[in-house]
Amino acid sequence: MEKINKSEELMETISTMDSEHSVRQFFIPGKGIFTVVLQEEDHLSISSEVKVNPELKRMINESREEYNQGKGMSTAELLKSLSPKDFAE
Repeated sequence: MEKINKSEELMETISTMDSEHSVRQFFIPGKGIFTVVLQEEDHLSISSEVKVNPELKRMINESREEYNQGKGMSTAELLKSLSPKDFAE
């Protein structure tokens, strides 16, 4: 799993995502493990993607379980929780 230490590394990770590599999981020290899913408007449905990618199915199920346990946060909450200190070396 990729470890992100700087905001530039986070942006690089996101910028390399495309339809072939649409799911990334990484660790930010002091915050935890994150899963990012690239969603494109003209992309296949999630159900068809899950059929092709069993790892995606596992990650979605894991994410749903954690959300039901109250472990989830919105993107806005995530962004508010991050500061430059989180990316300090």
